[in-house]
Amino acid sequence: MTASSEQGTPSSASTRSCATGRQYELRRGDAVAVVTELAAGLRSFSRGGTLLTETYGDDQIAPGGAGITLAPWANRVEDGQWLLDGGKQQLDITEVSRNNASHGLLRNTGYAPVGESQHTVALEATVFPQHGYPFLVRHRVEYKLSEDLGLQVRQTLTNDSAAAAPFVLGAHPYLRLGDAPVEELQLTVAADTRLVTDERLIPRSSAPVDGDVDFRSGRRIADLAVDVALTDLHYPAGKARHTLAAADGSEVSLWQDEACRYVHIYVSTVYPGRTRAVAVEPMTGPANAFNSGDGLRWLPPGESFSIEWGIDYKPGAAAQ
Repeated sequence: MTASSEQGTPSSASTRSCATGRQYELRRGDAVAVVTELAAGLRSFSRGGTLLTETYGDDQIAPGGAGITLAPWANRVEDGQWLLDGGKQQLDITEVSRNNASHGLLRNTGYAPVGESQHTVALEATVFPQHGYPFLVRHRVEYKLSEDLGLQVRQTLTNDSAAAAPFVLGAHPYLRLGDAPVEELQLTVAADTRLVTDERLIPRSSAPVDGDVDFRSGRRIADLAVDVALTDLHYPAGKARHTLAAADGSEVSLWQDEACRYVHIYVSTVYPGRTRAVAVEPMTGPANAFNSGDGLRWLPPGESFSIEWGIDYKPGAAAQ
């Protein structure tokens, strides 16, 4: 790959010269994906040189959690506290400004390769029993460039504990359409319900989508300032699909399977080098699921649970 540019295109740096560790480059046709050792993150995905996800430089870790995978919970746990068999569990506070535990326990962990080829890579990391989460679980993330040149991702949690372990799985990619002005893109999400949060972004209730958080007919990014979880998604052919589209007809879409019943939409105005950046986050449960129980699953000893999601691209009429 070419050296890092102003846009943060990943370079061909050696294994340990990047802040995110080893870089796994997958290629198939005109599709290229770069996956990182740190957090089993998606650093970039492109088609024909068109970036379809936000990326970052070799000397950076993922800004705004760009592309990282999330286990054994996604989003936030209020005050880092939850109850297990009536006893209070205290997680480390990793979102200090809101006093929450954020984005799981593997964000700062290097994943080991357990299989790789030109088109695929599988990485795995272990969550060891600790304060706030006394369970032994393994998180495996498999990336694949498919025959149609889309990106497919499979995340699997395996419980090696003697007791059932609670979990939520998710991921944190940001979508883009090359150099198309982000403000001019249209975001479409087929979701009927939004979660209503307090000032710390902890859900307190739910309501039908409306106004700025009704994306069913598409909303222009320039009109949005949102950080919201959506549910009651539509799954035609077993997949919910969320799409960014440009005026020339080009589209990038993130799809998620029916195991992922939530998607979080975040429009950032602080992503380095970008006027706006659009995070589209597939999740099995929303923020604070360890306390609310919404979307929370309990994995029996010795069993595994998987989710699948991916990214597809449709070029504009001029490029076809």
